[in-house]
Amino acid sequence: MLSLVSFIVVLSILVIVHEFGHFIVAKRMGVRVEKFSIGFGPEIAGITKAETRYSISIIPLGGYVKLAGETGAEGVKLEKWEYFSRPVGERIKIIFAGPLLNYILAFLIFSFVFMAGSPTLTTKIGKVMPGYPAESAGLKTGDRILNINGKDVVYWEDVTKIIHASRSVEMKILVGRDTERINLLVMPKSQDMKTIFGSSKKISIIGIAPSDEVVYVKYGFLKSIYMGAERLWTLTYITCRALWASITGAIPVKESMTGPIGIFYITGQAAKLGLVYLLQLMGVLSASLAIFNLLPVPVLDGGHILFLIIEKIRKKPVSLKIQENITQVGMGLLIVLMVFVFYNDFMRFGIFEKAAHLWKK
Repeated sequence: MLSLVSFIVVLSILVIVHEFGHFIVAKRMGVRVEKFSIGFGPEIAGITKAETRYSISIIPLGGYVKLAGETGAEGVKLEKWEYFSRPVGERIKIIFAGPLLNYILAFLIFSFVFMAGSPTLTTKIGKVMPGYPAESAGLKTGDRILNINGKDVVYWEDVTKIIHASRSVEMKILVGRDTERINLLVMPKSQDMKTIFGSSKKISIIGIAPSDEVVYVKYGFLKSIYMGAERLWTLTYITCRALWASITGAIPVKESMTGPIGIFYITGQAAKLGLVYLLQLMGVLSASLAIFNLLPVPVLDGGHILFLIIEKIRKKPVSLKIQENITQVGMGLLIVLMVFVFYNDFMRFGIFEKAAHLWKK
């Protein structure tokens, strides 16, 4: 139940924020918004204010806005309040506003988490790998790393950064064990590591893993704003590189994508860990939704923007017939991709095995 509720809440917030971006900019541009719905399907409750119907629908997964004169099938009259009557630049702003608001939401969430307290792993060792340098040097599970090569370390990120960059040079590690402080010498070993982008990279390791002990680190307002922007930029860079690596085949698509099933499981796990973890996940999903929606693929916002850019260059719109045909092809490709992603999620999370087990019962 916790997984289901957290999944619905997170997905609904992300989609509603996205649609609100379209809504608010359309209003500012003088385009009539005929409907703003929270959820899909039959309406449960609603109110009409001015020319807009605000409604709550029965399926609580996101929402949508309906703009006047949005599709050719409606018989556009080129009234000033119709979407298609507005200049190309204004229509691009309306389309772009959805992903932009998701991006802004991600930034605000990350900044808030840094102000409220970001969960960060401590330097306590949770596991010492057999046969690795750490075991030979005398490091033990439960030790707390205090200093490496004369540099104090506070968080696990500090530990990994120093070790990975050590270039197989013997390190002096000071650890706290119960009430003692012990100095140890460790010679790291070099190892090839596969990055998330599919390439190989040499790093130094000693064979330790962190415990699950975390501290909540709070930062001041300006520092949080800076770190929120930095995290968003890093996430954007990683996401774009991962997408490109998937397109070029550097990493398998099944390793780089997850669908609603995967998000359902991930949000459930984050909710169990606490609100801060759920907020961090929401920030990541919001930024990812913004980036994915801006891909120049028909049916996505990026595809609509691409058509509008072509219209701007040609001084006339792409014919509705061509747009419909390309959109249908794009929709077909997205459906195939979604089927693949669903199947991959079912395999990854063992849904088929669980269903078979329940069937036997």
